[in-house]
Formats: sequence, C-alpha cells, structure tokens
Amino acid sequence: MLKELIRTKKRDYDVTIFQTPSYRQRKGYQEVYRLQVEGTSHDDCLNEVFAIFNVLDRMPKDFKGRFITTGDILFIDDGRKGQFYYQLRSGGWEQVNRLKVC
Repeated sequence: MLKELIRTKKRDYDVTIFQTPSYRQRKGYQEVYRLQVEGTSHDDCLNEVFAIFNVLDRMPKDFKGRFITTGDILFIDDGRKGQFYYQLRSGGWEQVNRLKVC
C-alpha cells in the first residue's frame, strides 16, 4: 500500500526529434519526427525515446530519420511548465538553452 502512495503518476509528453542531415554536423537541425510519450519525468521520457529509436523493430514505420545518436536534440513541450530542449552528449542527455532550426 505504501508503494502506491509514493508512485508518481505517468502522463503524456509531446516530444519532437531534431536531427542534422548528416552525422556530426553542428548546424542545420530539422524536425524529423513528433510523438507522444508516456512517462513519469523528463528523464523517463528521454530514455523511452532513446529505446524506441535505437531498435529497428521498435521504430515507427513512418519515421524518416536515423538512429538517435550523439548531437541529436529532443524537444519536450511540457504545457504550462514550459518547453525544454535536451541534446544527447557522450555522458547522456543534457538540457540545452535553445535550438537553431533551418
């Protein structure tokens, strides 16, 4: 019963994936896919998106991008709480201030 009281409620996050046309580019990010992800936090959401878009059998059929790699950016629209950008770095996901989209 105590576990039920501590459990965090899952909710839907609106997530947009931005990638550059080629690996290792630092400019020219473009929106490649948008989806709803259920999670308890931003970290949970980021891990779920990474798991979906790095296994070929789990990727949506209408996804036109490539595997999520270092440098790719995820945009999470958290409604009234704000909008957040996360970039995949060698140590994991890191929140970044802004995104330049061509």
